[in-house]
Amino acid sequence: MSKITDAITALAEPIVLKNDCELWDVEYIKEVGGWVLRIYIDRPEGISIDHCEAVSRELDPMLDENEDIIPGTYTFEVSSAGAERQLKRPSDFERFLGHLVEIKLYKPRDGQKVFLGELKHYLPGGTIEIEAAGQLHTFEKAEIANARLRIA
Repeated sequence: MSKITDAITALAEPIVLKNDCELWDVEYIKEVGGWVLRIYIDRPEGISIDHCEAVSRELDPMLDENEDIIPGTYTFEVSSAGAERQLKRPSDFERFLGHLVEIKLYKPRDGQKVFLGELKHYLPGGTIEIEAAGQLHTFEKAEIANARLRIA
């Protein structure tokens, strides 16, 4: 994580937990309209607009008070992690073993860059194994451009 996302994570996590949610991810990225700070939250029962609003209302003034964390202007959003969320951390992969995932590679393997299959294993060091069309595929972390859950 970057210095900014680390600081925002530390600031946001207690607020998210207080609102009976889990902090899924923090993004601070440049988009067409400028910089965007996006907080993704989750909970087993699902996220409603009320959850996003509660976290946003409590966190927004704290961000304003800590102007030194993020220089300049930015757009602030609180969002659900979503059903087809991106998987990044080891705990994400471990949590969703047995689920359908889509793996996108930086470079094609056997003429294919996208693999859809059941997440079978997450091994130390970031090696991921999925079963697709009855065949086991193993991917190293460095090969993977994006990994996300998919809804069948």
